[in-house]
Amino acid sequence: MGSKNCPETPRQKMINMMYLVLTAMLALNVAAEVLEAFRVVDTSLNETIKTVDMKNAQVYASFERAYAENETRVGEWKAKADNVRQTTDSMFSFISGIKEELVRKSGYKPVNSENRVLGDEFYYVTEAGDTLIISKEDDLNVPSEHMITQKNATELKEEINEYKNELLALIEEDDVDLRETVLAALDTSDPKINLREGGEKKSWETERFMDKPLVAVLTLLSKIQIDVKNSEANVINYLYSQIDAGSFLFNKLGAQVIPTSSVVLQGDEYVADVFLAAEDTTQQPEIFINNQQVPVTGGKATFRVKTSQPGTFTWEGLIKYKTPAGTIKNYPFSQEYQVTQPSVTMSATQMNVFYRGLENPFDVGGGGIPQENLEVSMTNGSVVKQGNAFIIKPNELDEQGRRTTVSVHANIGGQRRLLGTTNWRVKRVPDPVAQVAGLSGGGTVRKERLLVEDGVLAVLEDFDFNFKYTVTQFRVEITGAGGYVNAWESNSNRFTDEQKDQFRRLNPNSLVYIANIKAVGDDGTTRDLDPIGLKIQ
Repeated sequence: MGSKNCPETPRQKMINMMYLVLTAMLALNVAAEVLEAFRVVDTSLNETIKTVDMKNAQVYASFERAYAENETRVGEWKAKADNVRQTTDSMFSFISGIKEELVRKSGYKPVNSENRVLGDEFYYVTEAGDTLIISKEDDLNVPSEHMITQKNATELKEEINEYKNELLALIEEDDVDLRETVLAALDTSDPKINLREGGEKKSWETERFMDKPLVAVLTLLSKIQIDVKNSEANVINYLYSQIDAGSFLFNKLGAQVIPTSSVVLQGDEYVADVFLAAEDTTQQPEIFINNQQVPVTGGKATFRVKTSQPGTFTWEGLIKYKTPAGTIKNYPFSQEYQVTQPSVTMSATQMNVFYRGLENPFDVGGGGIPQENLEVSMTNGSVVKQGNAFIIKPNELDEQGRRTTVSVHANIGGQRRLLGTTNWRVKRVPDPVAQVAGLSGGGTVRKERLLVEDGVLAVLEDFDFNFKYTVTQFRVEITGAGGYVNAWESNSNRFTDEQKDQFRRLNPNSLVYIANIKAVGDDGTTRDLDPIGLKIQ
């Protein structure tokens, strides 16, 4: 597709010619008539922008419709068109930002209840929707300062070149006309030296923005925006032509089998649609399933079979289709499905009961049903799914398992089916045992070993959960001379300095009794632990 698909209209040619004439007149003076003419041209340019935008919107809408019909064929070209729209909007907004900065720096009056736009006033509407009445249409200083001295014109040139290169990258090298159209519309090369004007060398920036009145610069920026929008129109029309949207012809035929589910429960019905993966409204294919011809509606046949026993079953068939050349093409297919009994296995992965206050890992097996199709719920608690596993969080104790029921449902063929329920007991975390020097309850210990111990431990024996208790207090009792018992308290899990000092004074056969032991678990509960009796060797 070349430039002939988006030609320059007579109105656009007239506007471009007017701009050239007005620019030449500026070399003589900045008369009020010239400024008024620029205002008229700028107004026409903005109206043209709206017209081009409407046409481009229609092309983008055509992309959306084509994509909805055939994502595979259209996807690549729609993605490129979406990128063109995004970069164009960014380029357009960049130029609008320059125009707004020029107006604000030169001076303006906001349109409000006190200020209204008169018929002969030049105004600018920002992207935010604010209307600014321009105070100095003939301002020569601000445009030169902002565009040339501050190098905003150079930045604009770089942005145009980057935008132009992005568009050219989407156009095939052999599409010379379109490439030349885009290059001409977004040309930023320096002008040729004019010997009649003294042979002065000018840059693209100085020719357009040096010593030009504000109204002329704004009009020129509007013209650049028109060039951007026209280039967008040329490229998206070119991209749309690459789709071959007039005929979404299928280029591959194949047998397709779509079952409602590949796993069914015993006693349920296995259902699957069989069709050719391309539709021709002028004729219907012939479909054979297990050597029997079946009815075809809308290019599809439906295979149904009642299941009576578990197992894996295979079925097959053949689709016959007459090509435009009149020959018969055969497309065989084969499919299998699994029949399973309504069963479910459930297990707590740590122990055979749930513990209140803990996150109890829970495994579920659905007899061949994919894990992602299983759903677990319970009474007396909540269930959280983590990956392919479940976490059970009981609420209340249920030692007999009368109020805690776990149910497993499965999504089969779009329906929620109950696979099974089981009752579970909910217990509290067992009490730990107190230990000193590896001894629980009591025993014989060397004095040296006792002296190196830091304190009293609370140990959960044969408990696989990541759960711990911490001793919060205990009392050390030692029988002294005359049978008197002396006691020393600790308000932590560690022996106090006073308690250790008493250990150093122990003699062989002395008795040490550790009692009143309390421990707090990770769940915040406090447990009373059995005492420990030690005999010194």
